[in-house]
Amino acid sequence: MADAVNSGEFSSSLVSRVRSLLSRGLSYAWIIFIAASVATVYHFRVYLRLYENFVVVTGFINTLTPKFYVALTGTSSIISGLILVFEYCYFKKYGISFIEQVSVNHLRPLMGGTEPAASTVGFFTSTGENESSRQLLSECKVWRNPLNLFRGAEYNRYTWITGREPLTYYDMNLSAQDHQTFFTCDSDSLRPSDAVMQKAWRERIPQARIKAAYQALDVLNDCATAYVLLAEEEATTIADAEKYFQQALKAGESAYRKSQQQQHLSSQYEAQHKRDTNVLIYIRRRLAMCARRLGRIKEAVKIMRDLMKEFPLLSMVNIHENLLEALLEMQAYADVQAVLAKYDDISLPKSATICYTAALLKARAVSE
Repeated sequence: MADAVNSGEFSSSLVSRVRSLLSRGLSYAWIIFIAASVATVYHFRVYLRLYENFVVVTGFINTLTPKFYVALTGTSSIISGLILVFEYCYFKKYGISFIEQVSVNHLRPLMGGTEPAASTVGFFTSTGENESSRQLLSECKVWRNPLNLFRGAEYNRYTWITGREPLTYYDMNLSAQDHQTFFTCDSDSLRPSDAVMQKAWRERIPQARIKAAYQALDVLNDCATAYVLLAEEEATTIADAEKYFQQALKAGESAYRKSQQQQHLSSQYEAQHKRDTNVLIYIRRRLAMCARRLGRIKEAVKIMRDLMKEFPLLSMVNIHENLLEALLEMQAYADVQAVLAKYDDISLPKSATICYTAALLKARAVSE
């Protein structure tokens, strides 16, 4: 048995080494190809009559009139203008540059760069997955704002007042991917309420999502994710959202305790426990944000600190940035400095909150 395990480990390590060597070789393959092409052309320069062809091309270029260069410049300007207009329209609709998206998602892996991180990264994974996800996240171009507003109570209110949509299709797509990652798992099909919510998170129309949430509550009265969806999208005030989240907290804690006892039975139960953990963390974090919005800042700080003690890996959720905002509102600058010193050197990309908070503290130190 031990020999089989050792042989399996040796084969897996050998395969990983071969893959790493191949990936390194592919990153320089285009340089080798160019060098080989140049060497081949130089070797067959006599048979290809390179000098004669070069003389012909040079003579052709010398015979060109200024009108040709004017036409060439005008054509290139028109093409550049069309590309600029297309880029502007695409960015206005989707919130990202088309050229940048193609370069990061398709060209960069071909050139040997690190593939962009998937936008769906859960709160908790295994140790190896956590390290790899951190490495991928450090390369990610788009970084979500941890201070995201409530869609029903704040984003929709902005739409009602101004008549403008604050969220682009790209923002909605990122949110949908996050919701499906945090609130769903592979075993959702075994539970009817979770199966309904799995479809609800994929719906693009808000009314369809809200209707699906009520259907899930009809199936199971204690469906935590259904209350989360209603708090996010149906509640028109922060107070209403807090009531929904309090109901979600009761259901989420019950599901979390149940799945915690069953997580060792099979991989399906383990996946359910990870999902229930994500749901519970999200609910408590949102309750802290509701408390801060309603003026109960000390309560919000307590909830956030308790979360960070219970789940030390919350740097993936960036709840420390919510804590920084609350501490700044309390003018507790010493606590802000302590939190910033703990999380300023993590491997995740720098956010606007951390950068501006560090700048604020330095400005206060200089002014004093």
